[in-house]
Amino acid sequence: MTLSVFFGCTFIAFGPALSLYVLTIATDPLRIIFLIAGAFFWLVSLLFSSLVWFIAMQVSNNKDASLQRDLLIFGVVFSVLLQEIFRFAYYRLLKKANKGLMTISQEETMPISIIQLAYVSGLGFGLMSGIFSLVNILVDSMGPGTVGIHGDSPLYFISSAFMTLAIILLHVFWGIVFFDACERKNWWAILLVIVSHLLVSGLTFLNPRYESSLLPIYVVVFLVGVWAFFAAGGSFRNLKMCLLCRDKEFLLANHRPR
Repeated sequence: MTLSVFFGCTFIAFGPALSLYVLTIATDPLRIIFLIAGAFFWLVSLLFSSLVWFIAMQVSNNKDASLQRDLLIFGVVFSVLLQEIFRFAYYRLLKKANKGLMTISQEETMPISIIQLAYVSGLGFGLMSGIFSLVNILVDSMGPGTVGIHGDSPLYFISSAFMTLAIILLHVFWGIVFFDACERKNWWAILLVIVSHLLVSGLTFLNPRYESSLLPIYVVVFLVGVWAFFAAGGSFRNLKMCLLCRDKEFLLANHRPR
């Protein structure tokens, strides 16, 4: 039973992200490099967040429950803001990197578009975030022990897996919206990304009432996903063509020789 829980939760959390990687990134070495760099930037943000959290815990009173909860809230807010700061720093780095690649390749267009960079870096952020969120839980799922035997929710493992999946997808969507907003200088869009990130992180405080946190989080996933679709240049027309499996005919009919 523990082995099935382990593999089930692993595939729920990382299956879609792994599919995205295999289908859209694995065949392009440049995208793999940008994915790893994005994961590294998220890891650095975690390092700084952990350092601040360690200092706060050392100088605070561990026996004051109210203070510890306030510190936890502060830690979540600080971590979210730091992740978005590093997302912006990574965006600036990628812009400079793309200019350098254009110079080396001597081409007039960028070797990889900003939307592709946003998608790849967002997936890097999401994968690293998901790994650190779920790896210890997956180890515990191997046993020994039975979840819920003392009256706790038996949905802990599967809820954690769905939560991790939501965070991975959200990082992909946030990356696309964030980069597009930086390109267009839409600062209100960047602010909405930060607010939605804070909202999703804040909803996790409702656990272990998982139905009260997961449902609103997946509503946010859907809304931000639709936003990212249109920010990436999507439209109802090409969505219809894709769903009707006519996207290839649509591209051929609208192809213009250059």
